[in-house]
Amino acid sequence: MPSKATEKGSLPHRPGKTAGIILAAGESKRMGRPKQLLPVGGLPLICRILGEALSSNLDFVVVVLGCRAEEIKKVLIQEYPQEKYRIIYNPKYPEGMASSIRAGIKEVKGTYDHAMIILADMVHIDAALINHLLKDYLSSGRPIGAITVEGRRSHPVIFSKTVYPELLSIRGDKGGRDLFQPYEGKICLVSAPAKYREVDLDTPEDYEHLVSERYSVTLPSPAPKR
Repeated sequence: MPSKATEKGSLPHRPGKTAGIILAAGESKRMGRPKQLLPVGGLPLICRILGEALSSNLDFVVVVLGCRAEEIKKVLIQEYPQEKYRIIYNPKYPEGMASSIRAGIKEVKGTYDHAMIILADMVHIDAALINHLLKDYLSSGRPIGAITVEGRRSHPVIFSKTVYPELLSIRGDKGGRDLFQPYEGKICLVSAPAKYREVDLDTPEDYEHLVSERYSVTLPSPAPKR
């Protein structure tokens, strides 16, 4: 079953379509093994986040792979037929997250007017959170939107096509972080629901902690295959 509140619904009127860009190209150096393939709630982590994105109101999803791309791609295709998403390879993944954002934006810029950046290792991102951000961002008319947790900017984040040229110029491992300052006052900040937990998996300890809490933490249910 899909996560609670993931049903498709009408969105506020704002021209254009929205693509999700899942960043999953990293080398997982601190984890010591590909965290994209770690089992979480009965699915590899990358399959879980893709399933949630496919269950959301996003019009299309791009998955950016890099390290161990062929291995991860095989798992994705086995779990989800490629109907509403595309897998791309970023050969520049050792340069950092910005290279994957650039690759994703290049893939969607000609067709999609908004792009939501989703980190594959943030285990509690689900379709309901994606839809929550998307609805408020579209209603705001602002060029950038982001989830906040306890007043801190978090993920996912979403950008209008007016920001694409700047996204295509970023470098390093900061992602789109440096773009927020010039747009101060023009950002749609959306508070995550109180029950949302901001958890990303970077180290073996992070994963062990998640596994140890499996019976007290409700993970999103695997989204249905398409």
